[in-house]
Amino acid sequence: MQSGISASQDLQTAFQKLVSTPTQRGLLCTITKETLTPLTVLEPASSLFSDDLSLLAPQLLPNVALYIILRRYEASENAPFVAITYVPDSAPVRQKMLFASTRLTLVRELGIERFRETILATTKEELSKEGFEKHDKHVMLDAPLTEEEQSLGDVKRKEAEEGRGMNDRKSHISSGGVQMPITDEAVKALEALTEDSGDNLVQLKIDIASESIDLASSTHTDISQLSSTISPTEPRYTFYRYTHDYNGASSSPVLFIYTCPSDSKIKERMLYAASSRSAVAVAESKAGLKIDKKIEASSPDEISAESINDDLHPKVEVKKAFDRPRRPGRKHVTH
Repeated sequence: MQSGISASQDLQTAFQKLVSTPTQRGLLCTITKETLTPLTVLEPASSLFSDDLSLLAPQLLPNVALYIILRRYEASENAPFVAITYVPDSAPVRQKMLFASTRLTLVRELGIERFRETILATTKEELSKEGFEKHDKHVMLDAPLTEEEQSLGDVKRKEAEEGRGMNDRKSHISSGGVQMPITDEAVKALEALTEDSGDNLVQLKIDIASESIDLASSTHTDISQLSSTISPTEPRYTFYRYTHDYNGASSSPVLFIYTCPSDSKIKERMLYAASSRSAVAVAESKAGLKIDKKIEASSPDEISAESINDDLHPKVEVKKAFDRPRRPGRKHVTH
């Protein structure tokens, strides 16, 4: 699904000059009045790509999205350029969506045959020398994918990185992330989870039109019905107060469950993945919730009472002590 934005004549001209001018390392682009337009030329180019990344670093702001075209390979190659969509976590939500939905338009209008690969980046560090080295380890350049496959692969890598962060007990939300507004209705529903009665499951969704987190549903659901209650077709942020007994003691931990079905739209998947920490942050800061466990799944079907109990109460394997063979006793000889 594309945004309908097209490349301006100025961008076409600037890109053609980049193609024919080896002393230019790259070109920065943006979206102006629903048109892709050129911003800055990165020059002069040295003989080493990694050295010229110093030209790019000052242009990367923590809250402004950019398209970046870099000459990475020899001009003699058929596709010497890489196209980078830089969408930092602190960029406005609408800007994120717009740049994400138009990233394929950029390479198609400038000539897809010119680009060796497309890259999605959310931090300045990813576009450093070390960042490119790490990227190269993840991508097999000798097995080219379609642009759509590359886009989906980029999103999956971002989701995987976000998932690794969600498994960490310590919250790093305050250090960054998208601070998306949340509706009063959603906050009230979350506040009710701190009580001992009433609804124990709150589902939140991102309202793309209003650029906010909104209430999808608030219900009382038994753990056996949890997976069937969560939307199987759209991403969801689910908060569930799980009251249960374990080893004779009763507890009611609050779970944060982020589900993102594999057939969701790429734009939705990127937005939800980038904003999941924000959902937890607002639940903790505005509703006063204490999140005891964070769980991520592609499909609600992956969530069950057994899997949740295993996460909350990991089984500890007790190793049996090694028994030494008894020392043979002294033989008694009868005379």
